[in-house]
Amino acid sequence: MNDQNAPAPGIPRGCPVAHHGAEPTRLYGPEAATDPVGIYERLRKEHGSVAPVLLEGDVPAWLVLGYRDNRRVLDNPRQFSRDARTWRDWREGRIEESSPLVPMLGWRPDCVSQDGEPHRRLRGAVTDGLQAAAARGIRRHATYFANRQIDAFADAGRADLVADYAEHLPMLVLTRVLGLPQAEGRSLVESCAQVLKGGEDAVAHNDRILQILGDLAERKRAEPGPDFTTALLNHEAGLDADEVVSHLRLVLIAAHTTTSNLLARVLQLVLTDTSWLSGLISGQLDISAVVEEVMWNAPPLAVMPGRFAAGDLELGGHRIEEGDLLVLGLAAGNLDPEVRPDAGVSVQGNQSHLAFSSGPHECPGQNIGQAIIEVAVDVLLHRLPGLRLAVPPEELSSTASTWESRLDSLPVEFTV
Repeated sequence: MNDQNAPAPGIPRGCPVAHHGAEPTRLYGPEAATDPVGIYERLRKEHGSVAPVLLEGDVPAWLVLGYRDNRRVLDNPRQFSRDARTWRDWREGRIEESSPLVPMLGWRPDCVSQDGEPHRRLRGAVTDGLQAAAARGIRRHATYFANRQIDAFADAGRADLVADYAEHLPMLVLTRVLGLPQAEGRSLVESCAQVLKGGEDAVAHNDRILQILGDLAERKRAEPGPDFTTALLNHEAGLDADEVVSHLRLVLIAAHTTTSNLLARVLQLVLTDTSWLSGLISGQLDISAVVEEVMWNAPPLAVMPGRFAAGDLELGGHRIEEGDLLVLGLAAGNLDPEVRPDAGVSVQGNQSHLAFSSGPHECPGQNIGQAIIEVAVDVLLHRLPGLRLAVPPEELSSTASTWESRLDSLPVEFTV
């Protein structure tokens, strides 16, 4: 018998989205991979600033679309916890350990999985370690590796600035920051990408990352060095072995995937809009202005995992129940017509975007990522005269996962 009140396939009765009278939309699959912005806008029209969605495995969640609602969730950890142990579907056994959501949403002993004093203790160690790493020459490392990457294709007159440049440069800089061998850094690029992409291989790639970083921590205990790993091991906060490896993983994945994605988008904007390119070459524009524009219009993390309702409450006109999962629509929030009625107008000078998150969990390494991008663009423009797109701008394509939308390629030509 057809039960019109039955939940969507894959949603157990009693799950948050199943009984709110709204048909949830999948944030994965073919449509989500090709037109995530279209999905966000449709959801905004149908549900307002918060919408019911399904994540991989048809796991129910709320997608926060509104700018102000995103800020409310991000800035209020007492109402919206980062601790996945409060996630009802997890507590009640509906999330398998093999789920591709676990590497992104599952609890682990790092600062982003906790609130309050445990969060402050761990974040302090991360912030101190990153500040020390930055003081030892991020721009110098970025300059060195940018030139090394360009050397590999400079004589060809052609390149793909995604595969040949943006995908690898941030990871190479991170090998110096973390104290990893360069060869291991190059091999980790694919694993980081697969964790964000999801799918059946996400957990295996996450395990591979943890194994490599666990080995790194053991080496640094025996042979300390001037790197982030050693800084964590020796910090006064007294991190245990699991906490050290979890934070190495956090910095590796977050810093690499977001910086490589952002770098590709910055280069895309520069090469598809001649006013930006000419402004940079003439010195009338600073690269930070281009980065800011991209942060608003195409943030490197389109959807941020995740927050968990600490109690029953109202958000965006919807009843959110204790233990419900919320995911933060950073890209949708940045394009919220209530704060940007004309999204086509430049936002230069306005740094209130959501790209780095907000509140107590705001990204602590944003200055490092920005430094890598500024150096990468500057070196590229100086090394490759006559740099231009090799295809019409409309032929550039992107592929999205639940969490991000990445540029597939950026073919260019230049004078040899």
